[in-house]
Amino acid sequence: MSVPESYAPSVRRRVSINLDVPGRALAIGAHPDDIEFGCGATLAKWARAGCEVSHLVCTDGSKGTWDPDRDTADLIATRQREQRAAAVVVGGANERVVFLGWPDGELESGLRQRWEVAYWIRQFRPDVVLGHDPWRRYRIHPDHRNAGFLTTDAIVAARDPKFFPEQRIAPHRPNVLLLWEAEEPDHVEEVTDTMPAKFAALLEHRSQFRSTMRIEPDAAMADAEFDRFRQRLDDQASVAGELAGLTRGEAFKIVLDL
Repeated sequence: MSVPESYAPSVRRRVSINLDVPGRALAIGAHPDDIEFGCGATLAKWARAGCEVSHLVCTDGSKGTWDPDRDTADLIATRQREQRAAAVVVGGANERVVFLGWPDGELESGLRQRWEVAYWIRQFRPDVVLGHDPWRRYRIHPDHRNAGFLTTDAIVAARDPKFFPEQRIAPHRPNVLLLWEAEEPDHVEEVTDTMPAKFAALLEHRSQFRSTMRIEPDAAMADAEFDRFRQRLDDQASVAGELAGLTRGEAFKIVLDL
């Protein structure tokens, strides 16, 4: 796949637009729903064009509730079902989801975790990897930060044959890394047509309505709250699109030297 040569002007930096559709993409998120928030519309756009999309979720999502009495095992199972359903919305028949199952809130960017992420990079052999930007300042959630470092560290391990030879899988070097939630994004994917898919995928994560999306689905004003959430996503996409002169976008830090 090729990388865009042209750049659109922005106030602070030069911003590239729209990779060629990759044959395979792997998105790596800390929790169920992180991938949909970070790059759901981009994955949906690529999947519609034939890209094989895979999701790698690092933690079990077991702390994703404000209800202290919620059964933990049931919450884990619920969040896995929600993630699989969201992945189908984004990727259709091409979706694949892997759960590493590390305890929510306790993810470490250690050697064992790196081994697992590198294994799945070698297994799925993506052209593009997408993940959290670990260098975002003032990011207080350790899972997001460590998932980002696991992504970058595992790319290095996956590409070099002397790392983890016991995996008995050929090394693999992706072409591009896209990091979402970057403070200094320099790449934008145009996603006007697939914002509805992003919204629909996020609505599959019903267990997160209150804690993450600020939606009270049983309230008398439920429709209005869904509309506010949709508008929040649309506003974010509009801001990202403005970086590159587009209507709606998802913005990333692009890393090409892999």
